[in-house]
Amino acid sequence: MNIILIGPPGAGKGTQGDNLVKDFDLFKISTGELLRKEVEKQSDLGIEIKHIIEQGLLASDKIINNLIELVLSNNNYSNRLIFDGYPRNLSQVKSLSKLMKKYNQKISCVFNLKVDRNTIVKRILGRQVCSRCGLTFNEFFNPSNTDNHVCDLKFLQKRSDDNEETILKRFETYLKDTLPIINYYRDQRLLEEIDGMSNIATIYAKIRSIISSLET
Repeated sequence: MNIILIGPPGAGKGTQGDNLVKDFDLFKISTGELLRKEVEKQSDLGIEIKHIIEQGLLASDKIINNLIELVLSNNNYSNRLIFDGYPRNLSQVKSLSKLMKKYNQKISCVFNLKVDRNTIVKRILGRQVCSRCGLTFNEFFNPSNTDNHVCDLKFLQKRSDDNEETILKRFETYLKDTLPIINYYRDQRLLEEIDGMSNIATIYAKIRSIISSLET
């Protein structure tokens, strides 16, 4: 199956995606992670992407779609993907639909995590990412500890774009460009609305229950 997780920055898509990877043997594709890896290469494209991210803007559809196609063309990931925050607008929706047909795949379900702006700001300001294993934690809601994280605390880092001004810009961009795709997937009868304000375990139990029903 292929699953899409939709929601504003900080809605918990990464955390829920990590849980799904472990329980359903899937691969999580985060456009943010794909972009950061390109930045780490320090290529011309990576420098361009870094400038875009630091302004709280989104990379162009062309850049994102090319990165996504590289993943979809890999047979190891065929119908085993979780899309974390992609597609972000109707143009990307259409591109993904074409790529799915091109590589003989399909979308099984789209989860929309609904979270208000104030909660988003607090979640992102407290977000920490392990530079060693890639897991995401939150110093307020889901702190790293010996039970959920084997790496040393020194590997926990905050993203350079995780500041309030950038967060609010990204949230407004989300409202403008991303929300229209919810109606599209609702019309396709693929959309599931999830209360993203609940605790992590409750949210995941709901998502897991829906996915399990798809497999029967």
